[in-house]
Amino acid sequence: MTARTVVEASRMSFSAGSLRTVLDAHTPPNAAGYLVALSGGADSACLLTALAELRARPGGNLPVRAIHIDHGLQSAAADFRRTCEQLCRRLNVPLIVEAVAVDMPRGESIEAAARAARYAGLSRHLEAGECLLTAHHAQDQAETLLLQALRGAGLKGLTAMPICRAWHTGWHLRPLLDVDQRDLRTFAAHAGIEVVSDPMNRDTRFDRIYVRERLWPLIEGRWPAAARTLSRAARHLAEAQELLDESAASTVEALRDGAALSVPVLRRLSHAEQCNAVRFWLAERAARPPSTAHLTEGLRQMMAADADHVPAITWSGHALRRYRSRLYLTEAHAPCVGEPRDWAVGFGKTLKLGDGLGTLLWSVQSGGLDAARLPSVISVRQRRGGETLKPHRRARTQSVQHLCQSLGILPWMRDALPLLYSGNELIAVGDLWQDAGWCVAPGAPGLGCVWTGAPILT
Repeated sequence: MTARTVVEASRMSFSAGSLRTVLDAHTPPNAAGYLVALSGGADSACLLTALAELRARPGGNLPVRAIHIDHGLQSAAADFRRTCEQLCRRLNVPLIVEAVAVDMPRGESIEAAARAARYAGLSRHLEAGECLLTAHHAQDQAETLLLQALRGAGLKGLTAMPICRAWHTGWHLRPLLDVDQRDLRTFAAHAGIEVVSDPMNRDTRFDRIYVRERLWPLIEGRWPAAARTLSRAARHLAEAQELLDESAASTVEALRDGAALSVPVLRRLSHAEQCNAVRFWLAERAARPPSTAHLTEGLRQMMAADADHVPAITWSGHALRRYRSRLYLTEAHAPCVGEPRDWAVGFGKTLKLGDGLGTLLWSVQSGGLDAARLPSVISVRQRRGGETLKPHRRARTQSVQHLCQSLGILPWMRDALPLLYSGNELIAVGDLWQDAGWCVAPGAPGLGCVWTGAPILT
């Protein structure tokens, strides 16, 4: 049976049999079980009831559990919990109840904050290889597509919700995406499912509820099959996105230059290909891409900048930076040593530089710093500009900036270099360079700085 046949069969009505058809087609072959997100509403109750019926049939051998997330946002929360407990007792399904705190970051809606708290709670209980099952149905999919379109989403956003995707230690499976909500209501009536009405589902201050309560009756009145047809449109868009991803994956392989992308190769692509490849590369590295306008302008700057410039665009804690012929993804704020700190001189003495910056350690080093000339405590400082040292006995005094350029140290990482000072004299830069004037004779034992856990600098 093809995937299209599976989908068509599941559209006509909802039953344990139709659910099994979809699960057989979309459950990963190495799945270890199902964890059903149970809200206390009708849709998730139908999903769990049908799944429990399948469990009793031959071949229904995957373990089934349920989880209820209590957001604590409304007075009906206790009723939701009690309804879930009663249903799970009747079906003999183990239930986890998790109370979560909903944080409200500035500028974020309560819908988004509650969703983030809910999925964080669900992820904590998903076992390795388990499938999280949620009861999103065809109307939910249609609403998502409409809302994404109204927000001006790109193709990826318009694909709405996938039936199955890898998620944390397992998968997130939505087996009801092609089921009409009316079929679920019919199933609930025949199965004697009793649920609690959620008063928030009537509050039209929320965008999704406004679409559901005000717009959807008008749409469905004119186009009765709107939920199914819009859900089908989302699948067509998802197929188009898959083709773009396949093309981008191939392009990114040709662009890779270590941990960066090759700017000369990127220049040979059309603008659309550049954007597609960079978005795919960012997704690979779990970085949400910037807006289309921001990415378009950023890539224009990257491609047009002179070789000695270091253009960058920042967004949501990330940055794209170009250095020489490479494009890098970094954190928006470059690391830095920060305020000066003291470091005791002596074999085995250490100094922690901070998160992501590693630790300095004094060690014996042939031709190292002359311990007899060093004070008992030196100062570790951040680069300010204009610093110089003599890296070898026969070398001339050079600026730290020039040494960094010669070694190819990334410009935004140079403030992360720990500069070691005796009084006001620079004696070393991490374990990269030591001032020859402060070193013992070649071959003689001296002190050397070892920088463990250092960030990637080149």
